Amino acid sequence: MRQDAVKVQTKQKGEENSYLQGRGAQINTKNRFLKDERTREHIEGIDDWEEGDARTVYMEQESKSIVNKVESPDVGMGYSMNPYAGCEHGCIYCYARNVHEYWGYSAGLDFERKIIVKKNAPQLLRKFLLHKNWDATPIMLSGNTDCYQPAEQKYRLTRGLLDVCNEFNQPVGILTKNSWILRDKDILQEMAKKQIVSAMVSITSFNEDLRRVMEPRTTTAAQKLKVIKELSSAGVRMGIMMGPMIPGLNEHEMQRIMKAARDNGATFTAYTFIRLNGAIKLLFHDWLYKNFPDRADKVWHLIEQSHDGKVNDSRWGVRMRGEGSIAKLVADQYKKYGKLYGMNAEDWSLNRSLFRRPGEQGRLF
Repeated sequence: MRQDAVKVQTKQKGEENSYLQGRGAQINTKNRFLKDERTREHIEGIDDWEEGDARTVYMEQESKSIVNKVESPDVGMGYSMNPYAGCEHGCIYCYARNVHEYWGYSAGLDFERKIIVKKNAPQLLRKFLLHKNWDATPIMLSGNTDCYQPAEQKYRLTRGLLDVCNEFNQPVGILTKNSWILRDKDILQEMAKKQIVSAMVSITSFNEDLRRVMEPRTTTAAQKLKVIKELSSAGVRMGIMMGPMIPGLNEHEMQRIMKAARDNGATFTAYTFIRLNGAIKLLFHDWLYKNFPDRADKVWHLIEQSHDGKVNDSRWGVRMRGEGSIAKLVADQYKKYGKLYGMNAEDWSLNRSLFRRPGEQGRLF
């Protein structure tokens, strides 16, 4: 069977009703910070059990901060802000799943259906930017969870954050998998004229069978290309994130993704190699064997081969790229096709010189 014609096998004999459609995770893993956990031992004993409930719940809160300093030296950002914790997109590989345990929830289904909404995010950003020592270092929107996930349709917190950034001329980068970003085309175009915004769209596969189970509530790859084309035509600097590349599932699509993105106006790229840290190891393993029983062993072993016999490596500089022959093949593809399609060739950076606080005449750095 050709790899680009993978058919997902979510319904095995006797399991027709066991797979939660529209969710990436199929289970709730144990929260490592909690001593107690809730289990179902007798189905008739708990009337309000939610394990099979696919509904999403938005939990509004007043947060204390919104801008976070990023300590990891290999993720390409100094500061990030995330108006939502948890993400309904449900990407099975998402590293942000582990963070949901700090909120007292599971990295599995809870991450996708219990979304924390930081209602005062724009006000917190304004307060942060007013600090006299802030130097307009670029801030990343979606450094953890997607700022244009479905919750944005109701709360419009990302729009509020962009309004504040535009007022202060605060440089900002955006990473998303959702076409909802087009609703903010007007302000993005305005910010682009000042060179204080750039955006990346995450594309991991053109295989819709794969996307529907791996990233179930994201938009299609075809629609993502339309986002790139429309925003780049409006003057917004656009790029693509190809992450993660997973051997045996999508790593062979790198050239096609890069070419299609270039043809639609993208000028820069980035990629990551799959790593399964914390609870993601259990979630991905469960997902892989349920959806790809014919190739699960092979894929799992290829991931292990790329992380020194494990599925995760915590070493800076290695963890996001992997090592060994498989990881090198992906890295070589990225370098080869990036050069072929003229990606990352421009000398460009976000403009920090225009930053000003209300009432100031402007600042130079």
